[in-house]
Amino acid sequence: MNPIHNLIVNTVKILPKSLIYLFAKKYIAGKTLTEGVAVTKELNSEGITATMDILGESVNRREDAVSFVNQFLELLDRIESEKLDSNISTKPTQFGLEIDFDFCYEQYEKIIERAKKYNNFVRIDMEDSSTTDNIIKLYKKLYEKYPDNVGIVVQAYLYRTLDDIRDMNKVKTDYRICKGIYIEPEEIAYKGREEIRDNFIAALNLMLDDGCYVGIATHDKPIVDRAYKIIADRNLTPDKYEFQMLYGVTEKLRKQILDDGHKMRVYVPFGEQWHFYAVRRLQENPQLAWTMFKGFLPFGN
Repeated sequence: MNPIHNLIVNTVKILPKSLIYLFAKKYIAGKTLTEGVAVTKELNSEGITATMDILGESVNRREDAVSFVNQFLELLDRIESEKLDSNISTKPTQFGLEIDFDFCYEQYEKIIERAKKYNNFVRIDMEDSSTTDNIIKLYKKLYEKYPDNVGIVVQAYLYRTLDDIRDMNKVKTDYRICKGIYIEPEEIAYKGREEIRDNFIAALNLMLDDGCYVGIATHDKPIVDRAYKIIADRNLTPDKYEFQMLYGVTEKLRKQILDDGHKMRVYVPFGEQWHFYAVRRLQENPQLAWTMFKGFLPFGN
């Protein structure tokens, strides 16, 4: 991010939450489960599947992790009762990964048991690089018990990702491949746009080589175009892959992919801890932050 964009984002971050929410709600389904359900129903009506997520991460108290588990159990119950076309996305640090690995595993067991009951699916998100080894370890252990109900995310900008895929391909992992959002040192992560794109495509090919199901999570048109070619060259049927996007992002491209006959899944985040997620989206989209900033200046309108 250039210095001007950085200044704008940092300025917006200190605005009252109520003001930030007016703009950030473009990316957030709401603060409550009911609001999240309403957005998911709307997406489903457009032929779009969802992955719902109660926002929160980096929990450092066991009671908070248990509270989140109970919220996700309620979410799975609601998905089932409302007959929503949605699975769920989760962050391991939300369930105590940074407190104790075994404790975190036990929390995931509760969630995946409920998902299994409903023939549903739990996606384990990837977080910053300090957690990568433990998240992969967690996924492998859960996969042994719930092979049909759990999958993982990998990030294309990390040097290690292709080796991680070669390892996890041994069990026909269900993947989401994304570029990666966390700020990582250049010693472990690609920084150039093209090299990240190239590694993304190399990762996608590697997953498909071993018959793994892949969620192609991107808003980058060049990656979409290259993925289209891979799909055509391999003559892939729609049950082998899907495209995934964030709620509120590149909606025209999302519609184009859907109109082209590909499955589309949208990430639907909601919850009381929306602020951190919203600021991250603003950091990704400084133009939106600038629009917000201008709106609060005397000459802004």
